[in-house]
Amino acid sequence: MGDVILSIDQGTSSSRAVVYDRDFRILGSAQQEFAQHYPKSGWVEHDPEDIWSGVVEVCQTAMQKAGADSVAAIGITNQRETTLIWDRETGEPIHRALVWQDRRTADLCARWREQGFEPEVTRKTGLKLDPYFSASKVVWLLEHVDGAREAAEKGRLAFGTIDSFLIYRLTGGQSHVTDITNASRTMLFNINDARWDEELLEMFGIPESLLPDVRDCVDEFGVTDCEALSQPTPIRGVAGDQQAALIGQAGLEEGVTKSTYGTGCFVIAHTGEKPRPSAHQLLTTVASRIDGRLQYGLEGSVFVAGSAIQWLRDELRVISHAKETEEIAEATGIVEDVYVVPAFAGLGAPYWDPDARGAILGLSRGSHRDAVVTATLQAIAFQTVDLMQAMRDDGVTPEVIRVDGGMVRNDWFLQFLSDVLAIPIERPVNIESTVLGAGYLAACGAGLIASINEVSSVWELDRRFEPNMPDSQRESLLAGWQRAVRQVRTT
Repeated sequence: MGDVILSIDQGTSSSRAVVYDRDFRILGSAQQEFAQHYPKSGWVEHDPEDIWSGVVEVCQTAMQKAGADSVAAIGITNQRETTLIWDRETGEPIHRALVWQDRRTADLCARWREQGFEPEVTRKTGLKLDPYFSASKVVWLLEHVDGAREAAEKGRLAFGTIDSFLIYRLTGGQSHVTDITNASRTMLFNINDARWDEELLEMFGIPESLLPDVRDCVDEFGVTDCEALSQPTPIRGVAGDQQAALIGQAGLEEGVTKSTYGTGCFVIAHTGEKPRPSAHQLLTTVASRIDGRLQYGLEGSVFVAGSAIQWLRDELRVISHAKETEEIAEATGIVEDVYVVPAFAGLGAPYWDPDARGAILGLSRGSHRDAVVTATLQAIAFQTVDLMQAMRDDGVTPEVIRVDGGMVRNDWFLQFLSDVLAIPIERPVNIESTVLGAGYLAACGAGLIASINEVSSVWELDRRFEPNMPDSQRESLLAGWQRAVRQVRTT
């Protein structure tokens, strides 16, 4: 096999493949968006066949661009929590994938909460009892797809997050596996004992036969046996997108904090080898397990970040491309009277209000398009402030935040983010940390690097943003944001 790595990043709105050489220089890449489906208010679905065909196409295109006939190993990172169930014999999904943003199971989660399930769920999984995670989605599919419950109890069906589905297809149905970071986001995995939890499965009524085997982030996940790749290729690295981004940001030891701005915004602070419970509505999650060494993180999740920019483009049609927002914000300056609360899929941490909905507040006759666009950028920064305040209250106080994802190309946004957080922001040269992190894992699994710790020497700073906003202005803006949030909250 060659000395190159194929890294697959299957995200919420697009699929990407990148071919790296052993020094992690990009030899070829491809990206393809796919359709989002919204059958009802608060429902979000993906067609698994769209995802599969898109992944095949971007892999083939990236390989062609790189001039690579074979690769040493494949790494996979994926949108977490998005839930699929498929037939073990045919590989055919029984329903569209229920996306992590989907809120159809809010009532089910509320019933479980009323039954007193949440303390046990949080103690074992580090998660909130929320529709965001996979467990309630699995139950919905079993209850609403004809024959699903009976087929599951007979062992004919398989559940997985997107990584599991892709591996199953790539290996011709030979491997039904996941990695520990994805498992830790299902609300079915005990992060203290590092195993599927039988009591939670019984509590939710989910047959254990549905579940994939759980592996380390660097492990043997199977060998490809499909038309997508011309030669059998080992899959050696897997991590959920936010954990992969943390690895891509060289977040391998306690103290590193990263914030990814993709469809949503996700902050993870690496907290070391012991799980750190949160008293302020954050999530305790698995950061990685490599060579059997289990690492944890404290995470805050904002459901809407980059998707708010897509909303400006696709639904409001006030911009034609995301890059326009930087020029608009620079010309407009900080907006102090209009607040956008992009709670399109409820509010995530630290509020966990699945029934909240978006709003634009403070409009006057003089309000204009540019104010709304700029206020939308500001809202994404304000949501990050909410997460970081919760982390501080939990005793985690980052001195700097490393950022990545498509939105961080916007210098105005990053300066505003630094200003309202009152701490420095570091942007790396390679802002696509998620796909890079999966590449690092695969390279480690293929022996192209001796240790995952080598990635620290590869990370390179592009620009550091320092806060320079007066305290009085920051406090006024954040007070206005809190007033706006109170207007949309239902809990």
